[in-house]
Amino acid sequence: MSAEMVAPAWMHEQVTAEQYATWTPEQCAGIEIVDGMVLVSPSASKRHNRLARLLANALDAAAGEDWNADTDFDVRLQDLPLNNRRPDVTVYRAETIDVSPTRPEHVLLVVEVVSPGSETTDRIVKADQYAKAGIQFYWRVEQAPTGAPVVYTYVLDASVGRYRDGEVFTGIVKVSAPFTVEVDLDQM
Repeated sequence: MSAEMVAPAWMHEQVTAEQYATWTPEQCAGIEIVDGMVLVSPSASKRHNRLARLLANALDAAAGEDWNADTDFDVRLQDLPLNNRRPDVTVYRAETIDVSPTRPEHVLLVVEVVSPGSETTDRIVKADQYAKAGIQFYWRVEQAPTGAPVVYTYVLDASVGRYRDGEVFTGIVKVSAPFTVEVDLDQM
């Protein structure tokens, strides 16, 4: 076996929170850490990125001064074993903009845009992890090959540590919680 065929250490050894803290932003881009193991995510499609950006912009505009909405950064779900997820959109407390890592108590809403290859992770695994971490709202966006996407909203039932189904939207997303926002999915 040649040296090129040997997997790098990060592919088969658990990463600690302390080790991860020493990595550069470039090293952290495009990965998530689950149970201490690095998961490399393929680049998202232009449609996926546009959808995430449009949702983030609408949420940010509606959130008021206490909340920000942004794309593509880590949310530290737990330290041991290390679990960092990178939601497509995160609504977080504005006062924590310079706090790192972003923790679940800083986050109000996470949005995942489902892509080919992320179906089970976004529909089941991440929803379970975000709920157990105590993040109050979760939106899952299913992309249609043609036409507008579908947005499934969920609200945390803290008594059982799981999300309960909220409303499902096509066309216009119009909600009053976690704050009033209206998004035209037909723009996507």
